[in-house]
Amino acid sequence: MAQEKVELLKGTLDMLILKIVAAGPLHGYAISQRIQQISRDFFQVPQGSLYPALHRLEEQDWLEAQWKDTSTGREAKFYTLTRKGHKQLETEVSNWERLSDAVALILRTAE
Repeated sequence: MAQEKVELLKGTLDMLILKIVAAGPLHGYAISQRIQQISRDFFQVPQGSLYPALHRLEEQDWLEAQWKDTSTGREAKFYTLTRKGHKQLETEVSNWERLSDAVALILRTAE
């Protein structure tokens, strides 16, 4: 049976990126690989979604970027969480937990 593609709720990708980058500086490709790896291949973030999200998070001052050499010797933008980004991540996680709890309540309701 083919696995259906699951669409991320608006803002979820931002939260996942912030969470992954909170562990330490990473470049874009490594961020998408970590999301895919940790979610056991459930989330596969296409470049067309990842890089606009990284740019948006940088514009909002939640991430900052610095050009550095990768392990392969190529240069890439490495992203780190700013103080504002840490606060935003806490807010996002709290909102996600409330949303998740509310959805769970509805799903557990007997018909």
